[in-house]
Amino acid sequence: MQFHFEPLAENVFLNEDGTKVCILDQTLLPNVSRTLKLQSPEEIREAICQLRVRGAPAIGIFAGYALFVLARQIKTQDTQEFLAKLHAYREYLVSSRPTAVNLGWALERMEKTAVENAHLPVEEIVCLLGQQAVRIQKEDIEMCRAISENGLSLLANGAGILTHCNAGPLATSRYGTALGPLLLGKERGMQFHVFCDETRPLLQGARLTAYELQKAGIDATLLCDNMVAAVMQKGWIDACLVGCDRVAANGDTANKIGTSGVAILAKYYGVPFYVLGPTSSIDLSCKTGEEIAIELRDPEEIRLKFYREPMAPAGVKCYNPAFDVTDHSLITGIITQRGVCRPPYTESLAALFENERGGET
Repeated sequence: MQFHFEPLAENVFLNEDGTKVCILDQTLLPNVSRTLKLQSPEEIREAICQLRVRGAPAIGIFAGYALFVLARQIKTQDTQEFLAKLHAYREYLVSSRPTAVNLGWALERMEKTAVENAHLPVEEIVCLLGQQAVRIQKEDIEMCRAISENGLSLLANGAGILTHCNAGPLATSRYGTALGPLLLGKERGMQFHVFCDETRPLLQGARLTAYELQKAGIDATLLCDNMVAAVMQKGWIDACLVGCDRVAANGDTANKIGTSGVAILAKYYGVPFYVLGPTSSIDLSCKTGEEIAIELRDPEEIRLKFYREPMAPAGVKCYNPAFDVTDHSLITGIITQRGVCRPPYTESLAALFENERGGET
C-alpha cells in the first residue's frame, strides 16, 4: 500500500510515506528549531509527557497521526487481533496526560473508525485510519479560523490583551485559539498590544507566545506571572484571552496553572475574561471542574528547570500541578467555532451541542 502525505502545518505532520509522525520540539524553542521524527510507542508517549508536543488541539492531532503510525506496525491480517493491539496502543497513549480532553477524544475517534470498519481487510482499515488522522487536522484548521473570527468580533482595534500560557499556532495547526483573534486581526490591519504572562514553571508564555507574537509582528510585552495585577490596575488590559484543556458542563475550565488567578484579578478589575477552544475540549460528561483530573508534574521543574543550579534548598517540598480550574462565575464567555457561549453555561454549552447534532442530521 502506497502513502503520500502533504504537511498541513509545521508543528505536527506525517512524513511523506506516513511511517513517522513529526513534531517541532517545543521544549527547545525559541532558541533552537528542531523537528523530531517519531515512530516507536515509547518515544511517541514520551513526546506527550515531556511536552515536546503540547496544546490541547495539537496533542489531539498528534495522537491521531501517532495511532495511525502505530497501526501500520501491527503485523497481522486477523482483524480482531489487529483491533486488540490497536486498543492497547490507544490505552498506552491516553495514559500519558490525564487533563487534556483532546487526547482521549482523538484516540477514541481513531479507534471508532477501525471498529466501524472491522468487516474490511486490515490493510484497508489502516488506510482509513490515515484518512481520519488527516481529517482531524483539517477540521482543526477550520475550527481555529472560526474561533479566531468569533473572538475577533469581541475585540476593538488598539485593545490591550493579556495572555497566559500558549494557545497559538504551536498549540494547534493554524492561527491557534486564544492567539487566533490577534493573528487574524493583524492580517486585517488591526493593532493590539499584548501582555504575555511568562507562565511559570515551564515558561510557555515567555518561550512560545512571545516568540509567535514577535514573529507575527504584533506588539508584545513579557510579564512575570505576578505582575498581572499591576498592569490591570493601570488600566492597560481590555480583555484576557486564554485557551483551555477541558471545559466541564457547567463552564468550569481547566487550563495552564495560573489561569484561575488571572481570572480572579480580571473579575476584580472589571476586565472581560474569555476562554477560547474547540468544542472537542468541552466534556459534557464532566459536570463540574471538581471532576477534572489535574496532572501533577515533576517537582524538579520548579527547583531546577531553566536554571544552571537549583534555586531552592535541597529537599524542600514542591507542589507542581500542571493545571488549575477556573470557576465558571469568573468567565465572561467561552468562544468556540460554533459561537460565543455566555452564562449560564449549563444551558449555553448544552445548546451548543444540540445545535451541532442538529447540523449533522
